[in-house]
Amino acid sequence: MVASFNDAISAYRNAASGKTNTVAETVTGTGTKVNPGESFADMVRGAAHDARATMANSEQMTQKAITGDAELHEVVTAVSAAEVTLRTVVSVRDKAFEAYQSILNMPV
Repeated sequence: MVASFNDAISAYRNAASGKTNTVAETVTGTGTKVNPGESFADMVRGAAHDARATMANSEQMTQKAITGDAELHEVVTAVSAAEVTLRTVVSVRDKAFEAYQSILNMPV
């Protein structure tokens, strides 16, 4: 989506005055709906809940595999999704820590 300079200025003015769009936008390629007025904390909270749900699903599928109630491909898919989620969470944590460290090292 290409926005013009005037559209960007209008969006900034609306955000500064407290007005937010009520239309949900779809993130390209993921199909995930995002509210443009959503705060950063809400976005992080939602991502954490999604990561937790992915990990819980992996555990459930592993337990089903032990009892013989799940197909092997379902278990492998769930465990792979959990692994990717864990790597993503660790990467985000590391980047946040690096940012925090760089802020602490800034001269005032």
